[in-house]
Order: sequence, then C-alpha cells, then structure tokens
Amino acid sequence: MILGIIIACEIGFWVVIVLGLVARYILKAKRLGLVLIALAPVIDLVLLTTTAVHLRSGADAEWAHGLAAVYIGFSIAYGPGMVRWADIRFSHRFADGPAPTRLSGTDYTVACWKDVGRTLLAAAISALVLFGLIWLVGNATQTAALEYWYPILITICGIEAIWAVSYTIWPRALKQNTATA
Repeated sequence: MILGIIIACEIGFWVVIVLGLVARYILKAKRLGLVLIALAPVIDLVLLTTTAVHLRSGADAEWAHGLAAVYIGFSIAYGPGMVRWADIRFSHRFADGPAPTRLSGTDYTVACWKDVGRTLLAAAISALVLFGLIWLVGNATQTAALEYWYPILITICGIEAIWAVSYTIWPRALKQNTATA
C-alpha cells in the first residue's frame, strides 16, 4: 500500500510541476502556475500523514515506510532545485528563455559540493522523519524495519561526497562543439 502511495506522490509531484509550468508559460496564467507548483510540498505532507496513520493504526513497518521517509527528506531538500531545473528548460522551450548551461570545471565542482550539502540536509530530514515515526508508534518491534535506513542514509551521503571529491580532483572538462559550419 505505502509503495503505491509513494509512486502516486512522485507522479503527482511531477504532474503539478508540469501543469504549473504549462499554466505559466503556455497559458500565460502566472498566478495559476504558482498555485500549482506550490502544491508540490502538499504532496509530501500527504505522504507523511498517510505513512504515520498507517503505522499508528498497527501496521508493522516495512522497507517502504522507510522509503517514504527518505522520499520526503530528499523531496524537501532537492525539490526546489528540481523545480528550477524544469523551469529553465520550460522557459527555454516555450518562452524564449535562455538555454540551459552545462557546467564544467570549477563551476561543476562547486555544484557537486552544493549537492553534498543538499544530500546531507536530505539525510538529516529523512532521519528526523524516521525518528518521528518511530517515536509516534512507540513500539520498537513494530518499527524495527525503519532502523535499517540510517546506515543507508550514511552510505548515500558517502557516495555523494566521493562524487564531489572525484570532480574536485578531476574537474569536468568543457565539452567542445564538434559540429562544423
């Protein structure tokens, strides 16, 4: 059940973002676009509430309940950046906005280290949500599966840091335009 809700929330996140961008750039309804994009955090609240109610009603925690907590953490930390990413591309495609740029060199390395910070924030939020769910249920046996997510969060942070270190040592080269005139 929870896995289906997570999938529905992910689909819902992108649906409200795309509808918001369509309203903003194609329909020229900026206020409607803003309202639709602002619904994205509501989807996280729905997922959190559903997960908490499901566990509180006596369900044993499964890996999907932990995944819901991790999804919420990463959605909060990375959501605004994903919306900006989509907005830049939509603006370029439908409103003559500037083309998205491909970062390289130091700029890309700095972006990688910013992602480390976002990933640490996402992991911290996820850990707090996991802790909150465990506390809310108050039954260690029922919520034991949630405890397994803490090492996974640490591993994700470690991988993100290794990624940033690798691009610090070997910066991404500027892609040369090989097209001929």
